[in-house]
Amino acid sequence: MKRFVRWLSVLSLLVGCLGWLGLPQQAIAANLSHLVLQPIPVLAAEVAPRNAVDDKRAKVGDKIDLNNTNVRAFLQYPGLYPTLARAIVQHAPYEKVEDVLDLPGISDLQKETLQANFKNFTVTDPDSALTEGDDRFNNGIYR
Repeated sequence: MKRFVRWLSVLSLLVGCLGWLGLPQQAIAANLSHLVLQPIPVLAAEVAPRNAVDDKRAKVGDKIDLNNTNVRAFLQYPGLYPTLARAIVQHAPYEKVEDVLDLPGISDLQKETLQANFKNFTVTDPDSALTEGDDRFNNGIYR
């Protein structure tokens, strides 16, 4: 079987090289003298496309928006993922960051963890583009 594969690969290499040894062909140049190029008018200044989600992300910056963020955003802070992250997402929306301390069933240690991370949190109005469906729990990104 090894001989056959070796023989087949040598044969395919030779056939491929024969294409380089083929007869020369004439190059045909196209006559473009009858074409007239006209400038395309610019209708508006080029602006990068933006939407409400981009605007909200620009407003929030590096902080976690408790009303709109996916649970995976909490991975970067020790002690929050997955248990506290799931509880935060399930009980949203919040009026202010401190409301997260009123989550039912969390321990004093978990409250301390949340308080230590207050500087990393922010609260904005919930946006349906970010909160519809199960995207806050599973956004389909697996690493």
